[in-house]
Amino acid sequence: MPDDFYKMTYNPDVLSCLANLSSDEVFTPPAIVNQILDMLPSDLWKDKNAKFLDPACKSGVFLREIAKRLLTGLEDQIPDLPQRIDHIYQNQLYGIAITELTSLLSRRSVYCSKYPNGKYSVSSFDNPSGNIRFKKIKHRWVKSRCAFCGASKTQYDRDDSLETHAYELIHTTKTEDIFKMKFDVIIGNPPYQLSDGGQKASATPLYHLFVQQAKKLNPRFLAMIIPARWYSGGRGLDGFRSEMLNDESLRYLIDYTDSNDCFPGVDIAGGICYFLWDRDHKGNCKITNIYNGKSFVSIRKLNEHNMFIRYSQALPIIAKVRKTDKTFYDTLVSSQKPFGLRTYAKPTEKGDISLRYSGGTGKYMRSGISSGIEWIDKWKVIMSYLTYDHAGRPDKDGRRRIFSTMEILPPKTVCTETYLVIDCFDDKTYADNLFGYLRTNFVRFLVAQLTSTQHLSKANFAFVPVQNFSKPWTDEDLYAKYGLTDEEIAFIESMIRPMESTSGESDGD
Repeated sequence: MPDDFYKMTYNPDVLSCLANLSSDEVFTPPAIVNQILDMLPSDLWKDKNAKFLDPACKSGVFLREIAKRLLTGLEDQIPDLPQRIDHIYQNQLYGIAITELTSLLSRRSVYCSKYPNGKYSVSSFDNPSGNIRFKKIKHRWVKSRCAFCGASKTQYDRDDSLETHAYELIHTTKTEDIFKMKFDVIIGNPPYQLSDGGQKASATPLYHLFVQQAKKLNPRFLAMIIPARWYSGGRGLDGFRSEMLNDESLRYLIDYTDSNDCFPGVDIAGGICYFLWDRDHKGNCKITNIYNGKSFVSIRKLNEHNMFIRYSQALPIIAKVRKTDKTFYDTLVSSQKPFGLRTYAKPTEKGDISLRYSGGTGKYMRSGISSGIEWIDKWKVIMSYLTYDHAGRPDKDGRRRIFSTMEILPPKTVCTETYLVIDCFDDKTYADNLFGYLRTNFVRFLVAQLTSTQHLSKANFAFVPVQNFSKPWTDEDLYAKYGLTDEEIAFIESMIRPMESTSGESDGD
């Protein structure tokens, strides 16, 4: 029996390989792989002509689990086990490894030998790669960056003894020439990002390039597991977000708010998701959000808003807000560098105004301000552009705080790009009331719907309505104004952690 075959012969030595892998290469647990495979139609496992490609092999687990299913599904058509094994491995399973090391690991997982032309391979090939290829690719440098993936030349222009991390699928304009065949299913877990040489471990996303290149091969089905950061776009992902939200071929989307629920011990800001793209499907997407130990299912269009709303329970709340109000804070919140000052700007020995920076407050010269000049002499509500929550994850009770440092700056005070300016007023009372409004569960819930990374920008405030700040606002006032039901209020309060009460001008980290 196929199950007995794997139990008796599959015993790869993987532990010696794992320590050599990049931190951007996240292994997929077999249980998750099988959940992804369960999205595919069951008749595929009985189709001896179906071809499967993993374009980002790391451990070979996708191809291994596919092989198991085919070994069972084709038993009636090809009763002889050795013949069935040869047919599946040599005619149906294909892979592209992302490094030389993972090519060996993948072949060991799939063929039970890192050299499939050797005597220990369960299917004998006439070459040492089998159908899991690895080709050392060079980046194509245009000035200081790779034209295909954006890699930094200073970091990845290496000699032949080191991995280039120039992944074959996304470093070609002719993807169809790699294997010169059509695939029914393209499936895998691509590398997520690549260090780009910027400050603070800055990295360029890669996963969307694998999705886009795979679509060019026009498979019947495409399934990949990728970070959920694309929901809100940013950092080269705006076009991909729009493409995904408007693609009616997306049939299933499984969304994990906390990446640990999918990859134990792995923190991925904004969570993780996997999807099934079905070439012949045109219509709504079945979305399953896994949050705080529970699953919530909805069937809807992905493009109801410019950014994907992962919680279906939030949609009627957003609809009530947008029906009642027409002006929102994404039109008022500052862009980055509200006063033209970088994070490293520091106080000067002399100055006619004050500067709020990451280390405190000091003197600064008004003449050094290049933007936001009209705000200098007003009362300003500011907040850190970094969220409070680690990797965008909820706390142990499943709730998030969202905002970290919030302050009211008096006239003649400016700030660096560490902060966003939310709004400005001539009257301190209005600033106090906005400060209190931002602390409500209601406002932070609306911002959370558009926050899938640790960074805030004006776009995250697109659902936050502008109020009359001649008076203070409480959650009770807001729930009443928008006619929220008890169930909707309970959902908001199940997601958002109250902020400690304060009437001061600073709410620190």
